[in-house]
Amino acid sequence: MTVTIYHNPSCGTSRNTLALIRNAGIEPEVILYLQTPPDRAQLTALLAAMDMTPRALLRKKGEVYESLQLDNPALGDDPLLDAMLAHPILIERPIVVTPLGTRLCRPSERVLDILPAAQQGPFAKEDGEVVIDADGRRVAPKA
Repeated sequence: MTVTIYHNPSCGTSRNTLALIRNAGIEPEVILYLQTPPDRAQLTALLAAMDMTPRALLRKKGEVYESLQLDNPALGDDPLLDAMLAHPILIERPIVVTPLGTRLCRPSERVLDILPAAQQGPFAKEDGEVVIDADGRRVAPKA
C-alpha cells in the first residue's frame, strides 16, 4: 500500500495531514515538492486524478501570485501550469495520493476520506482542534 504526500514542512495544514496519515499507521512517501517539484506530466496527472483545474490548485497567497498577476481571468490552463512549474510555491498543498484516491487535503481531515487504514488513536491538530477521539472515531467539526 503506497501513500504519497506532496508536502511542505513549513505549512501547518501539510504537517497536520502528514500526522493524520501516520496516525493511521502508514509511513508515506514524502515528496518535498518545493525541492522536487512535479514535472508537467505529473502535475497534469495529479490534476486529472483530483478532477481539478490548474486555477483551482493555484495557491493564491503570497508575493509570487501577485507579482505574476495570476488573478487575470484571461490566463488559461497552460500559462497557469507554466507558472506552477516555474514557481512550485504556487501549487496548493498538501496533495495526497492513496489507492483510494487523490485529494488536495485542505482542510487536513480531507485525507481521512482516502486513507486505506483507520486511525489508531486520538488526534488533535497543531492548533488543538480535536479531529479523532480517543476511540479512533472522526469528530464532527464545530459549526
